[in-house]
Amino acid sequence: MKIKSKMTGFLILTLLSSLLVIGSNSFQSIKLENPSQATPSTQLTISAAASLKDVMVEIEQIYHKKHPGTKIIYNFASSGSLQRQIEQGAPVDIFISAAVNKMDALEKQELLLTETRRNLLQNQIVLVTPINNQKSNSNIDDFGDLTKKEINIIALGEPNSVPVGKYAQEVLSSFKIADKVNSKAVYAKDVRQVLSYVATGNVDAGIVYRTDAELSDTVQIVATAPENTSSPVIYPIAAIKDSDHPEAAKELIEFLSTPEVQAVFEKYGFDLAFNKYNRQTTND
Repeated sequence: MKIKSKMTGFLILTLLSSLLVIGSNSFQSIKLENPSQATPSTQLTISAAASLKDVMVEIEQIYHKKHPGTKIIYNFASSGSLQRQIEQGAPVDIFISAAVNKMDALEKQELLLTETRRNLLQNQIVLVTPINNQKSNSNIDDFGDLTKKEINIIALGEPNSVPVGKYAQEVLSSFKIADKVNSKAVYAKDVRQVLSYVATGNVDAGIVYRTDAELSDTVQIVATAPENTSSPVIYPIAAIKDSDHPEAAKELIEFLSTPEVQAVFEKYGFDLAFNKYNRQTTND
């Protein structure tokens, strides 16, 4: 009886051990069949000029279909603010500026990933007024009209940090009216705020990019700045040296230069600057 009891116990122990081995192998097999669950997706942070918000949101949808494993996080603000964030160590993979000098500053500090910088887009500077403002509509047809006594408040970007504000000052200086216009100015943190001031009728006029003006149905373009009145409005792009995903950043920059994406940029009114300018720079 003792021998039979021992044999029974041995058989039970052997059976349990076999079940554990089978169970362990089954678990490993399940893990191998779903490796993607253990692989985190790549996340790219793009700091981009505020004027790019609408077009970049649409482009993200196209990119995600082709690269479902990569998630894009956008940070939209004035180019000057974004430049300072990068200088202070903000975790950014790609920077798209609305002014060459902001990118120049980062390059001088060796904060850009080598050989990733290129000129991506070009824009135009325009003068806009509220559609439903009789005073503006009857008195403003050109930049020179901003000096009229009937015109009291003009929205401009802050020239030291907002590229559209810097371009505006160049245009006003070219027309020799900067001092008179600046005395009437209210300054905004980025181009979208300038546009908002005009769209709501809180100012008589504002100076913005053409692409921003064309997005609004409550402002009208009354004048376009001639090319020789300001620096070329170039949008350079580059990967940041400290990017956690440099290869993915390079790939996305190349993606933005494909014909499919170029067509989206053109739909929003941008010109493709990299075909027309090769690393052109401007002074601060």
